Amino acid sequence: MRLIGNLIWIICGGFLSGLGWCLAGMIWCVTIIGIPIGLQCFKFSSISFDPFGKEVAYEGGAVSFLVNVLWFLVSGIELAMLNFGIGCLLCLTIVGIPFGVQFFKIAKLALAPFGANIYRVRYL
Repeated sequence: MRLIGNLIWIICGGFLSGLGWCLAGMIWCVTIIGIPIGLQCFKFSSISFDPFGKEVAYEGGAVSFLVNVLWFLVSGIELAMLNFGIGCLLCLTIVGIPFGVQFFKIAKLALAPFGANIYRVRYL
């Protein structure tokens, strides 16, 4: 079921969301100081390409907070608005609600991605 959800996800806009994260990662990797932030963007593009079966746990400290403030001002607003807008469009139909919820999860992650860890959920 997770595979089917992820395939439909790619068609319904997940590919655009993943490309947004990859583009943000490439832009951040232009400078030496931005490479750690860019690598984090590439890590989070994995949840944009296949979100079903993955959960996000938020942890962090002072360094994560400071980097999140910088991220929010430079890249976070754009990625969050993109994901939130697509999620709202998908929630207009009953069939699109599960996909819209995944976009909202990614929009929350786009606002403050540092200090967040992605876990694959195992079902028995």
